[in-house]
Amino acid sequence: MTCEKKHSDEARTCGGGVCRGGIVPLLHEIGRMLSGPEDFCAALDRILGYMHAEMGVRRGMISLHHRESGRIFVHRSIGLTPEEQERGVYHLGEGITGRVVETARPIIVRRIGDEPAFLNRTRSLSGGPDLELSFMCVPILRGSKVLGTISAERLYEDRRFLDRHVDVLMVMSHMLAHAVELYLVEKVDLARWEQRTRLLVDRLKERFHPASIIGASAPMREVYALMRKVSQTRTTVLLLGESGVGKEMIANALHYDGSNPEGPLVKFNCAALPENLVESELFGHEKGAFTGAVQTRKGRFEEADGGTIFLDEVGELSPAMQAKLLRVLQERRFERVGGNQSIPVNIRIIAATNRNLQEMVAQGAFREDLYYRLNVFPIMVPPLRERGSDIVTLAEHFMARYSRETEKNVSTIATSALNMLVQHDWPGNVRELENVVHRAVILTEDDTIHAHDLPLSLQSAMAPDAGAPGGLEARLACVEYEMLVEALRAHRGNTTEAARALGLTRRIMGLRMKRFNLTYRQFRRGEGAPAS
Repeated sequence: MTCEKKHSDEARTCGGGVCRGGIVPLLHEIGRMLSGPEDFCAALDRILGYMHAEMGVRRGMISLHHRESGRIFVHRSIGLTPEEQERGVYHLGEGITGRVVETARPIIVRRIGDEPAFLNRTRSLSGGPDLELSFMCVPILRGSKVLGTISAERLYEDRRFLDRHVDVLMVMSHMLAHAVELYLVEKVDLARWEQRTRLLVDRLKERFHPASIIGASAPMREVYALMRKVSQTRTTVLLLGESGVGKEMIANALHYDGSNPEGPLVKFNCAALPENLVESELFGHEKGAFTGAVQTRKGRFEEADGGTIFLDEVGELSPAMQAKLLRVLQERRFERVGGNQSIPVNIRIIAATNRNLQEMVAQGAFREDLYYRLNVFPIMVPPLRERGSDIVTLAEHFMARYSRETEKNVSTIATSALNMLVQHDWPGNVRELENVVHRAVILTEDDTIHAHDLPLSLQSAMAPDAGAPGGLEARLACVEYEMLVEALRAHRGNTTEAARALGLTRRIMGLRMKRFNLTYRQFRRGEGAPAS
C-alpha cells in the first residue's frame, strides 16, 4: 500500500477506528431524522452516504426482512444500479445475508473471492479486483427478531480497520432497529394486506361461481358448494374425475379463493417425469447427492412453502414416492435427496387423479394409508357430457377467447353447430371442446361458426343420409341442413317465408325438411332443431 493511501485510510479511521468527532454528530442527526415524520428513508440514505464518504465503502446495502413472506430484500443502497438492487432478494439461510438473518449474528468475509457462500445475487461483482474486497454484514435486531441487515463492501489492508467498521455498523443497526420495525408494520405489512384484500375481492365476486370456472349446471353448482366450504381451510383436497374435466382450474380457484392467495401455487404432474427424477423434483437435492448435482436445489414442496402445491395424476406415483408423500402429509416435513436435515413446510396439498384409487388400493397398487390421507375432502368433478347447458356456455367462452387471439370477428355459433356440440359425447371433456372450438374459429370464413367448420366426427351424427364420412355428400348435407335450420329459425317456422329466403318452392322446401326430420312446429315454439 502506498504512503498516500495509508495516510488516507488513517485519516478516515483515526488510526484504526472511526473518529468520534465524526460519528457522534451523525448519530445525533440520524436520531433527529428518525423522530420526525416520513424521514425513515432519508435517514437510511444519510447513513449510506456516511459509509461511502467517511468509511470508504464501495457498495453498501440496507436490507429488510419481511417475516411473513420470508423475503429479505435490498431497501436502500449505494453503488448498486436499480436493476442490481431489484435482484438482491434472499430467503432465510441463503447466502451471507440470509445466514445473518437466520443466525442473528454478524458475518465478516475477509476476501469475497474465497467465500463460496457469497452468492452475488445482485450480480454487481464483475470479478478481478472485486474479488479482493471484504464483505461485512450485521443484523438489525429488535429483541430476538431480526428485522434486516446492514452490509458493506470495501478493500481493507489492515484487519483493524475492518473490525472497527463492523463496530460502527453494529451501532447504526441498534439505532435503526425501532424505526425499521415500525416501517415494516406501517408500510410493508400494510401494503401486503391491502394487495391481498384487493386480490380476494376480485377473486370472490361470485362466491358460488368462481370467475376462473365456466358453468352453471346443477352438477357444477354442487362442486361450487363444496369448494366454498373447503377453500378457506388448509384441508387436503382430492379432485377426482376424467381427464380434461378442469381439475387444474378448480385447484387454481381453491388456492386463490383460500386464506393465503398471495402465497405460491406450485403445480407438479406426477406422470410427467421418469421415476428417478420425481424425487429430486418434489423434494430437492443437496450438492453432490448424485452425478450432475452440482449445487443444492430446492424441490417443489420447498418452493410451495407458505402456499399450495397441486399434485396432478397422483395415482401414477411409485410405491417409494407414495411412502415419502405420506410422511409429508403426516408431518409436514421432509429431507432433500442426499441430505439429513429435516425441512418443515407450511403448505396446503391439493391432489388430483383420473384413476380409481379405491380399486388401486384393493389391487395393492396404491397405499391404503396414503389414500385415506389424501381422501380427506374429495370433490368429484363431473364429465362434460353430464353438464347440459354448460357445453354451450363453454363453447361461446372459447369462441370469444380464440377470436381475440386470432384477431377474427367471430361472434356467433350457428344453431346446427350448437346442436352438434350438445349431441357429442365429449370423451376428452372440456379440453376436447376447447380444441374443437379453436379449430372452428380458425376455419370459419365469416363471423359465424357453422356446422361444416366442426370435425367430421361431430357432423356425421347430424346427417344420416350423408353417405361416406368425409365425402362430398357429407359436407353438402351438413351445409344444407344448417341453411334449412337457420332459415326456419329466422322465420319462426314459417315454411313459406323460409323457402322464399332460400330461393326454393314450398314443395322442395318440404322435401328437404323431411329428409332431415325437420318440422315447422318446433321452430314456432322456439326449440331449435332436433338431432337427426
